[in-house]
Amino acid sequence: MTPRCYPFLAALALGCAPPDDDITDDGPILPDIAEGWTQIDPGGETICARGTEYSFFVRKGSVNKVVVDFFGGGACWDDATCGYAGALFADDMDWMRDLMDAPTQPGLYDHANPDNPYADWYHVIVPYCTGDIHWGDSVKTYGEGEEAVTIHHKGAVNTRAVLDWVFEGFSAPEEVFVTGCSAGAYGSIMWSPYFQREYPDARVAQMGDSGAGVVTEGWFAASFPSWNPDSAFPSWIPDLDPATNSYEDMVLPDLYSRIGAFYPEMQLSQFNTLLDWNQTLYFEAMGGEDAWAWSERMRAHVGGIADTIPNFSYYMADADYHCAIVDNRLYDEATNGVKLVDWMAALSSETPPEDVACERCEIP
Repeated sequence: MTPRCYPFLAALALGCAPPDDDITDDGPILPDIAEGWTQIDPGGETICARGTEYSFFVRKGSVNKVVVDFFGGGACWDDATCGYAGALFADDMDWMRDLMDAPTQPGLYDHANPDNPYADWYHVIVPYCTGDIHWGDSVKTYGEGEEAVTIHHKGAVNTRAVLDWVFEGFSAPEEVFVTGCSAGAYGSIMWSPYFQREYPDARVAQMGDSGAGVVTEGWFAASFPSWNPDSAFPSWIPDLDPATNSYEDMVLPDLYSRIGAFYPEMQLSQFNTLLDWNQTLYFEAMGGEDAWAWSERMRAHVGGIADTIPNFSYYMADADYHCAIVDNRLYDEATNGVKLVDWMAALSSETPPEDVACERCEIP
């Protein structure tokens, strides 16, 4: 893997140190990387949707703890959503590289902010450019003739390259926080059990930011198989082994409930706004109704998980925005007197937070 350094905030990364294969310290092994953000080019079979190169980004911390952060960027599943004209997803890494070159960053990425509970942690960003919510392992052609487009749904392949780097670089982290916004929220829940299996002594917490998994009837059966997500599922969990369970019969709450039941020591969670405009957009693109129809199903999904496993927490705000960790809403949001950033920090504590819901956010 070829490292490339990036400036971030006020710090300028002047070089990337190569991995030290001769570490002899008896303590936990941590990645040997430069200050600031570093781009890793894993090569191999990793790839973006339209054939361009995939990279991921890591930031050095000062404690033996790591944030694994799955980025969002839409999804595609048919001729209309995957074509050039109507694409509903990020299909290359250019925007991510521009983002990492920016002089400042808000939200979870502002490691200079004293209110950021993860400011001192190592931070691993899992970028997204495959249209498959980080789950896919297929190459699919949509459309015909001059309108045909070939999409590399290789989100699972790309994610495994990142996990390989993390598992090699961290021998025994004390804590792992797995999160993600939008499509990244689905990446965060699917891949979170991999960290608990790899690090059984670590406290592992997960938060899906604005990814409630509300889809229309039949969408899984008609579109989901295009991604070939089988290899992403944690097959050692009996109820999630694709060899004996049909994911076409599942809904997202099943993924949370089955992971949470298998790993009761993990803390799982979701953040959603009551009328999320972006989740509504995709719901309507699948043939769904309006924002209130989406909202009712979102609240039912969240309530269903909470009724099934005790190690799940939720926060619902009376708003219509999409994602909190990517900007300063993370620090500004407060519902029922509970600041979102404080609630999120408690997910990684010994005492998980209570559920938070706005007055209009009652569970159906």
